[in-house]
Amino acid sequence: MEIKDNQRELQQFRLRLTVLGGMVFFCFGLLLARFIWLQVIKHQDFAVKAEENRIAIVPIVPNRGLILDRNGVVLARNYSAFTLEITPSKLSATLDETIDELSKLVSVEVKDRKRFKKLLDESKGFESVPLRTRLTDEEVARFSAQRFRFPGVEVQARLFRQYPLGETASHVIGFIGRINQSEIKAIDATDDAPNYKGTDHIGKEGLEKSYEKQLHGQTGYEEVEVSAGGRAIRTLSRTPATPGNNLILSIDIELQKVVEEAFGEWRGAFVAIEPSTGDILAYVSRPGYDPNLFVDGIDAQSWNELNTSLDRPMVNRPLSGTYAPGSTFKPFMALAALELGKRNPAQAYPDPGFFYLGGHKFRDDKVGGHGNVDLRRSIIVSCNTYYYQLGNDMGIDSIEQFMRPFGFGEKTGIDLENEKSGVLPSKEWKRKRFKTAATQKWVGGDTISVSNGSGYNSYTPLQIAHAMANLANDGVVMKPHLVKILEDGSTRARKLTVAKESYRIPLKQENIDIIKSAMVGVNSEAGGTAFRAFANAGYTSGGKTGTAQVVAIKANEKYNKAALAERLRDNALYTAFAPADKPRIVVAMVVENAGWGAEIAAPIARKALDFYLLGKRPTDKETTKVPKEDAVAFDPIEEPAAVEAAAAAVEAKREPAQPAPAPAPAPAQAPAAVTAPASPVPARKKQ
Repeated sequence: MEIKDNQRELQQFRLRLTVLGGMVFFCFGLLLARFIWLQVIKHQDFAVKAEENRIAIVPIVPNRGLILDRNGVVLARNYSAFTLEITPSKLSATLDETIDELSKLVSVEVKDRKRFKKLLDESKGFESVPLRTRLTDEEVARFSAQRFRFPGVEVQARLFRQYPLGETASHVIGFIGRINQSEIKAIDATDDAPNYKGTDHIGKEGLEKSYEKQLHGQTGYEEVEVSAGGRAIRTLSRTPATPGNNLILSIDIELQKVVEEAFGEWRGAFVAIEPSTGDILAYVSRPGYDPNLFVDGIDAQSWNELNTSLDRPMVNRPLSGTYAPGSTFKPFMALAALELGKRNPAQAYPDPGFFYLGGHKFRDDKVGGHGNVDLRRSIIVSCNTYYYQLGNDMGIDSIEQFMRPFGFGEKTGIDLENEKSGVLPSKEWKRKRFKTAATQKWVGGDTISVSNGSGYNSYTPLQIAHAMANLANDGVVMKPHLVKILEDGSTRARKLTVAKESYRIPLKQENIDIIKSAMVGVNSEAGGTAFRAFANAGYTSGGKTGTAQVVAIKANEKYNKAALAERLRDNALYTAFAPADKPRIVVAMVVENAGWGAEIAAPIARKALDFYLLGKRPTDKETTKVPKEDAVAFDPIEEPAAVEAAAAAVEAKREPAQPAPAPAPAPAQAPAAVTAPASPVPARKKQ
């Protein structure tokens, strides 16, 4: 029995030893397989991760390109300064406690705290957020001595954007600001995302925004070896950043200053173009703003002042303000009459001071009329009656088709974003624009109003300047532009942005010469509406004044400037070219609520032309204050709802028996409530 038991135990022992040996070999097999997986199959992946732990890729932010005027004056530049920055995720104390302690070392004002909290809301918790910028050397030294007390707080050397001329040309240059979350998402969705690693700012408005890609440059990087604790040991390699391209503008900043000073406290817009090239020589939107306020993040008080001001300083008026052109439209109507054979220069028509259409009386600005008026004289004295008759003879379809190639109702394609297209009215436009059958129908009174530069006409000052440049350039159309040359930030190689003409308008030169001659008469002949403004000018120029109503008055009422609130008064317009024989400059402008175009607008244009052609700088600034009492909030941007309401009001006032209703008010500068005009159209001041 004992022999049998020993045999059984020996067998059991051997079985257990075999199972145990198998388990050992299986475990070693697993270890070997894992070793092969890690060291052979996944070797490359883990080698990269190890290298990444050892090597940090640090982006090198490129220098942003400069912005200069046509003569090399710097309008936007970069400079280096120290910034006090906080990374909230690394703080050992609360955020408020940390800021309170820091304020004992460096000056931290209330506006700095507010701006910091705004930026903090837009950032990620692990990003550093600037509390103070542009630290003095003394402040840097004080903080550095106490640096050990503030984990998560550091001083960084940063490049800052500066606009040396402040408010001057602010709507042209625009500004940069810190990248917000929506912009980060937009960038991440593009192929350009790696180029913005390490970049904190981006163009927000003006040329800073429209030329963002060219100005930004290409981000470089450094490969830095770091310790296990994250400290940099040495630089392994470096790929330098490529600086952004420089923008050389067509703007003459001295001319820009002259015009801005000439505006004084008036609101409005001014555009000067070199017709042969499309170079914009001056681009003024008044009032302006200081773009330096936005670079570090504008404080709430400053933003509130800009955003709630009745003067709307943030509105880019030449680009997005739309206005009725008034009598500045007449030279184009006269040219259309010649080209289409509706008039010839020798024809004269009697002007009794009014024009009847379907029982409606459209009055001229001069009681009793101008007598017999031919085409040339109609422009010189700005005879409304002549154009009432002409518009009726031509019809709206002919007017619309002739005006469109000049750029009316079309975006010019200028190198700024958010350009408005304005309104060149037509039957089709009105049918699409309004909703009811009554307001959709085009009637004779609509054509009469359009032909005189009012009614549904609504254009930007840029469009009016572009159209006049096309006329002055004998029908050769050049694309208007603010950036004349792109200069490579590294090689300094230069490239023109607009090198050739866009197209040509087929016009007869003799007809163009007739219109130009008449416009010269406006400025140089007794009786011309701008004769006084250009007396003894020292050069010959052609011009056309204009006055456009902001709100209409009733038929039985007379326009009384003194009785109206300042912001409900007529807009003053003026356009010109000079010298007359070979135009080097074309200007177009609007002065909001200034009244007669020859009183305020033409003298401002005279100062601009005197400076540009003669080098004559104004000795007085004539900064007549605009009265602010009884001011009404008023936006020079087309408000479709207001236009439609006004048109509906006109329709409601029409008498069923009268087939030709009065013209509707212009959509330009429509306020929240528009007073619709009653028929007949009242006479306005001399234009």
